[in-house]
Amino acid sequence: MYIQKNFSVVGLLKFSGGHLIWITTWVLSIVLLHEYTSSSWMSIPWLPISIIGTAVAFYVGFKNNQAYDRLWEARKIWGAVVNSSRAWGSCVKAFIINKHAESPMSEDELFAVKKKLIYRHIAWLYTLRNQLLIPTPWEHISQNGLVAMVTRRRMKETGVGLYDDGQIENILGEFLPLDEKDRLIAYQNTATQIIDQQTSDIANLRDEEFLDGFKHIKLQGILNDLYDHQGKAERIKKFPLPRQYGAASFIFTGIFIFLLPFGMVSEFHKLGEFGSWVSIPFTVLICWVYITMELIGDYSENPFEGLSNDIPMLSLCRVIEIDLKEMLGEEHIPEGIKAKNGVLM
Repeated sequence: MYIQKNFSVVGLLKFSGGHLIWITTWVLSIVLLHEYTSSSWMSIPWLPISIIGTAVAFYVGFKNNQAYDRLWEARKIWGAVVNSSRAWGSCVKAFIINKHAESPMSEDELFAVKKKLIYRHIAWLYTLRNQLLIPTPWEHISQNGLVAMVTRRRMKETGVGLYDDGQIENILGEFLPLDEKDRLIAYQNTATQIIDQQTSDIANLRDEEFLDGFKHIKLQGILNDLYDHQGKAERIKKFPLPRQYGAASFIFTGIFIFLLPFGMVSEFHKLGEFGSWVSIPFTVLICWVYITMELIGDYSENPFEGLSNDIPMLSLCRVIEIDLKEMLGEEHIPEGIKAKNGVLM
């Protein structure tokens, strides 16, 4: 997530400036053909081009609107994860008591039970983040050639590569007992199984009367909410923006950029001897604006891709970890995640 107030000119050029090379080459070639060959066959009326441009603008605008909806929904989901996580820590800390238990535990043992439940939740957070970062076939990193190469570079410079957050096995080893970690990480969906383990543990605490019925229902309700948040995030991750919108938008933008120089050069030619040459910067600018609008939507539709437009999941996980550890009264609290190169992950 970019945290700077404005998108700098340099940043914008890094994002889409490379396209100026082929756009300029294409526009210049049309102007040269117009000037040094018979130009009658190159004269395309402006009306059909303007109609195509208007249609493409509407189509790209619709795509960008839907991409933003996916991005904002993902942020709301993680906001709900933050709220439910705090509720989980607070309720675990307050609800699990010796009052009605047939075999009371010592305060240290009771604290260990609470810590285990809270630490397991922190493990769930990092596991969910890790699972959401697994590439899908439609994401940029999974494409061939130049697209994948550029994406890997962007990940390194302004994406997940900015942070060495460790392997998921090491992270789980910090928050889960060794036997439990080895068992849970073997599942296809470890995050789901972690919540299932939480359900089993609070059910056992209810049977042993460390929880009464109402408090057990409350804790299970929070776990159900976490399942709900996870499912919503997985829906965005595993169901792409329909390709008839995502891919067709790129094709239509390409058609418009292909046709635009033919209309622009003939129109500017009417201005006089050097009119055709004056059309070059204006045509390049219009083409670049259209391709940039297309790219903004294209890189916003996948909010769990590991790039700079992502939801800052690592930062949110650390915020929750800090809150929960402070609830436990621990002394060694990790620092919050800091932005790097203007990006917070």
